[in-house]
Amino acid sequence: MRIGLIGLDTSHAPAFVRAINQSDHPDHVPGGRVVAAVVGGSPDIEASAARVDGFTREIRDQMGVPLVDDIPSLIPLVDAVLLTSVDGRVHRAQAEPIIDAGLPLFVDKPMAANLNDVRALFDRAGHRGSPLFSCSSLRFYPGLVDTLADPDLGAVVGCDCYAPCPLEPHHPDLMWYGIHGVEMLFAVLGPDCRNVMRLSRTDDIVLGYWEDGRIGGYRGLRKGFAGYGATIFGNNAIRSFQYHGDSLFHPLLQKIMAFFHSGQAPVHRQETEMMFAFMEAADISKAHDGKLVQLER
Repeated sequence: MRIGLIGLDTSHAPAFVRAINQSDHPDHVPGGRVVAAVVGGSPDIEASAARVDGFTREIRDQMGVPLVDDIPSLIPLVDAVLLTSVDGRVHRAQAEPIIDAGLPLFVDKPMAANLNDVRALFDRAGHRGSPLFSCSSLRFYPGLVDTLADPDLGAVVGCDCYAPCPLEPHHPDLMWYGIHGVEMLFAVLGPDCRNVMRLSRTDDIVLGYWEDGRIGGYRGLRKGFAGYGATIFGNNAIRSFQYHGDSLFHPLLQKIMAFFHSGQAPVHRQETEMMFAFMEAADISKAHDGKLVQLER
């Protein structure tokens, strides 16, 4: 399968290319090859502007992936697309021509910089019959997957997650990086969150109230050690896990490659939309000093 890449301003771009194209790489996932790329980049975001040239040289010069000028030039060359632009604001405009061409599309986190764009992309993909999904790599982290599969845990009754939460002024607070912890929370508890309250001081504390009465917590870390992990509360046991620096890309790329070949998304639209509703409601709650806010449905 010929794979196209859009957005060379994130470390995910060269990591994905290495894991897909290099058969001797420890994270190698067979089934396709990245054959062309569009550079992209956002000059008003430091994380993009400061890194796009270096990642572009790495992908073009060291990995041998040809560059094309724009997305219309990419489409006839490929069978599926990875959209890795670090800036969620540009994802809708970059994704729409791929969707219109009917190509399977994975959109790296964040899927967009607002809930409206997320819904618009899913609506467009549904209308065109184009396979589409988006997620954080933390959703498929083996520590999380294995903990949920622990037969001694019993039914999950609650969860507390934590992850780094640096802010970026062009994105709603949690959508820039906090989405990693939110994704873990929803992977554990599912999409049926109804209300959110958030306290934002040095760190963020966000509590979600699920329809069945369960409570999920997310702590966004901006001071002290910034790790990833969770405590999952079950009927029969309590289990915790922490990310220890092992690869996050191999399990994610396995899911992406299976999706490219089958057209079946491993994360349902409803869950992705509810995560963005959760993050938007958290911002509203922050603005009202912790007021309980109902999620937009």
